[in-house]
Amino acid sequence: MNLLEIPPELQAFLGASFWHFAIVFLRVGAMAAVLPAFGEQYVPMQIKVAIAVAFTFVVAPALSRFPEPETPLHFASLAASEAVIGLALGMSVRLFIMGLQIAGTIAAQTTSLSQVLGNIGADSLPAIGGVLLISGLALAVMMGLHVRVAEFLIYSYQIFPVGEYPEPGVFSEWGVNRFAKTFYMAFTLAAPFLIMSVIYNLTLGVINRAMPQLMVVFIGAPVITFGGLFILMVASPMILDVWMRELMTFFSNPGGRLQ
Repeated sequence: MNLLEIPPELQAFLGASFWHFAIVFLRVGAMAAVLPAFGEQYVPMQIKVAIAVAFTFVVAPALSRFPEPETPLHFASLAASEAVIGLALGMSVRLFIMGLQIAGTIAAQTTSLSQVLGNIGADSLPAIGGVLLISGLALAVMMGLHVRVAEFLIYSYQIFPVGEYPEPGVFSEWGVNRFAKTFYMAFTLAAPFLIMSVIYNLTLGVINRAMPQLMVVFIGAPVITFGGLFILMVASPMILDVWMRELMTFFSNPGGRLQ
């Protein structure tokens, strides 16, 4: 027998394994493109592909063998459905980063720090948003984001089976629920800055009525800026702790209303 000849049994096994890994890669690749930390804009495309391949080799052995596509049209249908599901899964995690960005923007608008720094994310961010974004990404990676993502991908095949398009009504309800929770979380994280801003503006209004000749703007602007930085220093550990708990709660029950 020729040394380069591959036995038919091994050829069949390799062929089946190839299609199994290829189908998993369709979902993993789409999800990895928008994942926090791994799918950021400043991460090179080659690194994103390598990350998707690594996740594929972790997730694929934990799943039952998928049947080989019968026709090219069948594979195209699989590619479309898996890409849609992968993007939805990745965006559901990406929303937590967007929540941090929204919270930072709200905090910056209330503390006169909305135009400092920027260019940390895909769009220009205020200083507080940039600090919270980088801190949240670092904390998530330290707490095992890659492990949680791998578990999430394996679990996703239970709620979104291969080859089946999600039911539009349930799928849209799940997405709306995720967006609603994101804005709720963002407002909650920015609450210390909002409360301080309300108290500060009420106090400034009382002082202005009591002493009309005093230029409260020259006194108030530095005070609100210092107050925002002070609250960021004191409250950021609590803010990131609340955010991290919400992220881990999502990974423990990602199905939400789908179940």
